[in-house]
Amino acid sequence: MHFSIPETETRAGDGGAAYVAYNIHVNGVLHCRVRYSQLLGLHEQLRKEYGANVVPAFPPKKIFTLTPAEVEQRREQLEKYMQAVRQDPTLGGSETFNSFLRKAQQETQQIPTEEVVLEVLLSNGQKVKVTILTSDQTEDVLEAVASKLDLPDDLVGYFSLFLVRETKDGAFSFVRKLQEFELPYVSVTSLHNPEFRIILRKSYWDSSYDDDVMEHRVGLNLLYAQTVSDIEHGWILVNKEQHRQLKSLQEKVSKKEFIRLAQTLKYYGYLKFDPCVTDFPEKGCHVVVSAGNNELNFQVRLPSEQMKEGSFKVTRMRCWRVTSSVPMSNGPSGSSPGKSEVKLELAFEYLMSKDRLQWVTITSPQAIMLSICLQSMVDELMVKKSGGSIRKMFRRRVNGALRRSDSQQAVKSPPLLDSPDASREPMAKLSSKLTSVSLRGISHSSSANDVGANDFHGNYAFEGIGDEDL
Repeated sequence: MHFSIPETETRAGDGGAAYVAYNIHVNGVLHCRVRYSQLLGLHEQLRKEYGANVVPAFPPKKIFTLTPAEVEQRREQLEKYMQAVRQDPTLGGSETFNSFLRKAQQETQQIPTEEVVLEVLLSNGQKVKVTILTSDQTEDVLEAVASKLDLPDDLVGYFSLFLVRETKDGAFSFVRKLQEFELPYVSVTSLHNPEFRIILRKSYWDSSYDDDVMEHRVGLNLLYAQTVSDIEHGWILVNKEQHRQLKSLQEKVSKKEFIRLAQTLKYYGYLKFDPCVTDFPEKGCHVVVSAGNNELNFQVRLPSEQMKEGSFKVTRMRCWRVTSSVPMSNGPSGSSPGKSEVKLELAFEYLMSKDRLQWVTITSPQAIMLSICLQSMVDELMVKKSGGSIRKMFRRRVNGALRRSDSQQAVKSPPLLDSPDASREPMAKLSSKLTSVSLRGISHSSSANDVGANDFHGNYAFEGIGDEDL
């Protein structure tokens, strides 16, 4: 997650006295508005629980009223503090930190705690309505959806809730995976746009885990619905013969066999992103990025209009970072959140050959989601490398049996596949060896110079390679 405090506001307190409020943005969108004293309270609570040697330094109190320059300095210091806490595995994952952000989010959006009905979509467009509290966190909502669908407890962790934007053709543009520090109902309603929805989708990358999910009827139906949807939206490539075989399996209601065949197809299990811009292999190239199979796949349109394709393995990314440019403004307190023109970039440092690291930059509103995908791939790789189980990756509550719904809802079977799209352009390989393509340096956004070490994601799955491995 990319935390920033790009702006402050002067607001009137309950007694009429003015105070400075700090707008905390997550992924370029306003998450909450807090006072210095609230952040100081969070800091003191973290110190009490984890010790002064673990918690980063906090900007000191001032006796006198701050000058504009001092307000700006404090804003920068608080931003670095929040980034440092979030990046720390212990502090960033603590209930103290996450509950602070959830409470602040609810207070900022002025949404009272009450029972509501939240609509969650499945990949096939089916709507699942769950009764929750506005103050329910992401895990609560995920469990409510799982209960409604009668998904077993031990399969819940294989799925996640995602914030998406529905496009005109019925497809979904992924914004981000919903996190433990936010309230899903508040997150989606505060955007004030019906195009934003919450969708349930599998959250793992290794297709061998499909076997676990397919053991149960509901898991199988969810995976089947997602696979059919991905094929229909062109995320999985299918030729005419493969399409005929898939349709035949659909007609026989052979869901497992359908998924087994789909697993052999190109881009199965990939998440496809909206067209964006990259500096690879040259600046200003239009690209469609897909994430899956422990790689980022690039389908690049060169200035010559030629289409080329190539992939970047996550194990060869030394680190990556997300930078954002948010306009500085002291707009009115009533201004709608999320409407600022925010420029987001994902840049990763890639091992092109044995001794040559190069930066590759993607400029996309979905940069945060790309970063989340990379991190989850690394997490999954490290669990597998240590001989662990993916089931243990997902923290369950100590006393956490699912709250079972009184009424279950079946996952509807999607309709038969339409005819394959014959208009897809053939792709040339980007290069037989990535070393044969020279990369441009990273293109800094206006905020990149302010990015500190805490914005970097170090890759524990990074592997050294030789030229013969490329």
